[in-house]
Amino acid sequence: MSKLLLIINPGSTSTKIGVFEDEKELFEETLRHTNEELKKYDKIVDQFQFRKDVILKVLKEKNFDIKNLDAVVGRGGMLKPVEGGTYAVNDEMIKDLRIGVQGPHASNLGGILAKAIGDELSIPSFIVDPVVTDELADVARLSGTPELPRVSKFHALNQKAVAKRFAKETGKKYEDLNLVIVHMGGGVSVGAHKNGKVVDVNNTLDGDGPFSPERAGSVPVGALIKMCFSGKYSEQEVYSKIVGKGGFVGYLNTNDVKGTIDKMKEGDKECEKIYKAFLYQITKAIGEMSAALNGKVDQIILTGGIAYSDTLIPDLISNVSWIAPVKVYPGEDELLALAQGGLRVLNGEEKAKEYK
Repeated sequence: MSKLLLIINPGSTSTKIGVFEDEKELFEETLRHTNEELKKYDKIVDQFQFRKDVILKVLKEKNFDIKNLDAVVGRGGMLKPVEGGTYAVNDEMIKDLRIGVQGPHASNLGGILAKAIGDELSIPSFIVDPVVTDELADVARLSGTPELPRVSKFHALNQKAVAKRFAKETGKKYEDLNLVIVHMGGGVSVGAHKNGKVVDVNNTLDGDGPFSPERAGSVPVGALIKMCFSGKYSEQEVYSKIVGKGGFVGYLNTNDVKGTIDKMKEGDKECEKIYKAFLYQITKAIGEMSAALNGKVDQIILTGGIAYSDTLIPDLISNVSWIAPVKVYPGEDELLALAQGGLRVLNGEEKAKEYK
């Protein structure tokens, strides 16, 4: 029997929702919130009732009867580090989402909204593979400075979704595969997936790894220390140079990779230099994660919005196909990935995990 799911993915100025019948999307809406609407709230979590009312209003306008739903799935937020999977939203999770144990973020509202709507309908609520998914091998946690352990914050939802999609398409189990997965969006995450666990990955949220449209990547440490103590910048200004104003934005004052490639093809030498460095750093990161898997890589997977590029993707494949075959899943279908995570539990393929 088919299952109906409501999917909720809150962003800083919008809330994406979708209704799925199994894996078929019945409809999707992006509910945009103006600065005027949001400035009334001191904290992101204070927006809960406002966003809930907007969601229910849109569903009513679409003549969708929420009483037919089997589950509500929300985007996972900045919780304590957890292993990947689908989690039932419980009171402990709600407490940590409200606090924002790893920082305030719009995604913290995902689980809160899912549980509120789910509880009113007496149906389960879930989150799936939050950004704080942490399955690092012990050796990957050591940075060389005891006070600065490496942490795992990356595009876990999409990386896990395409990994499981590839496994299903090839008739294999995710737990039996070694994969290097590259998500390329505003940030770039490169993960080493070993037998169903992401044993190594760059902290994309804070800008580590390859530089990207909006992140500086792993910068020279000594120079960064001098910048921090130069007296020229506040803590927030330095962080913004790494996350938000780094990468393409820092060099070219744009986060438009396609536009940069177009200018390169028209002869712009500066754009060509940044493009080649971008390609080089991703190539190098794939090699690094392949080494973390001892060279035993079943597949390299390229995903994210930039994976639509008909210039970068052939260049990347040319650079790394000697390591392993390359598969491309362009885009980032977060709503579907969340729906699939909920369905795996509803259909008995997985057990919902408990957040503690």
